[in-house]
Amino acid sequence: MSLSAIWGLAQTALELGLTCSLTVLALFLSYSMLNVCDLSTDGCFTLGATVGAVVAIAGHPYLSIPAAMGAGVLSGLVTAVLQTRMGIDSLLAGIIVNTGLYSVNIAVMGGSSLLNMNRTDTVFTALKALLADTPLAGLQDLIIPLAAVALVIAFLALFLRTRLGLAIRATGNNPDMVRSSSINPVFTTTVGLCVANAFTGLSGCLLAQGQKSVDINIGSGMVTIALASLLIGQTFLGKGSVAKRAAGVVAGSIIFRLVYTIALRLKMPAFMLKLVSSVIVIIAIAGPYFKTQLPMLRRRLAGSGKEDG
Repeated sequence: MSLSAIWGLAQTALELGLTCSLTVLALFLSYSMLNVCDLSTDGCFTLGATVGAVVAIAGHPYLSIPAAMGAGVLSGLVTAVLQTRMGIDSLLAGIIVNTGLYSVNIAVMGGSSLLNMNRTDTVFTALKALLADTPLAGLQDLIIPLAAVALVIAFLALFLRTRLGLAIRATGNNPDMVRSSSINPVFTTTVGLCVANAFTGLSGCLLAQGQKSVDINIGSGMVTIALASLLIGQTFLGKGSVAKRAAGVVAGSIIFRLVYTIALRLKMPAFMLKLVSSVIVIIAIAGPYFKTQLPMLRRRLAGSGKEDG
C-alpha cells in the first residue's frame, strides 16, 4: 500500500471520526455524566441530518446548523418528558422516541427516503471557496468537524463546572441526594438530554452536508457506534478533567472509524460491518473486565505450576 493510500485512509477515518464524535460527546454527557442510556440517538441523528439538509436546500446553509441542533433539543425534550413526567423507563422512552422519529424524518423529507444535495450550497462548499488558493485548500471536510468538536469540548468543560452542570453530574451520581439538596432532578435530566441531543443533531447535520446526501437510514446503528467509541475512549483516558475525558472519547471515535475504514479496505462485505461494530463493542466492554481479572489468572496459573512441580 502506497503512502498516499495510507494517508487517504487516515484522512477518511479522521473526518468521519470527528464528525461522529459529536454524537459520542452527546453520549458522554447523557450516559457518563447523567447516567441515562438514551436509545433515541439513531432517530435524533437522522433528524438532525434531515432538518439540516432541508434548510440548506431551501438556501440557508448557515441556518441549517442551529436548526438541526434545535431539532435535537426537541427530541431530547420529548425523551426527557416521557421518562420524568410520564413514568416511562429511560430505555423504553428512548425506543419510543426513536420509533416515532422515523415517521417524523420521512415527513421532514417531504415523504421521500432520500435527499440529494449535490447542487446545494452547504457550510462545506462555503469554506471550500474561502480556502481556495491557500495551503488549506481541500481540507474543509476536516476543518469544520474539527472546529465543531473543539467548540463542543470547550463548552462541556465550562458548562459542567457551572452550578447547573455540577447539578447534572450529581443527578447522575446520586439522584436521591440531589433531591434532598433541593435540586430538581427532573429539570437537570431534561437539560442534560436536551443539550446532549443538540450535539447529536449537529453531528447528523454535518455528516449529511459532508456527504451531500441524506438517507432515512443514515443514523442506523449510530448508538452502537457511539457507545463503542465512548467505551474505547474511556479505556484510554477514563480519568482526569472533563476536557481530558472528552478528548479521550473523541480519540475513541477516530480509532473506531479507523478500524471501520480498514475493514472496508480489506473488501469486507458491507453486511459484515454491523458484526464488526458488535465485536468492537464486546471488546470495549469486556476488555477492562479481563484486564482486572488478569492478575488473578496469573496467580492461579502460578499456583497450579507450583503444585505440578
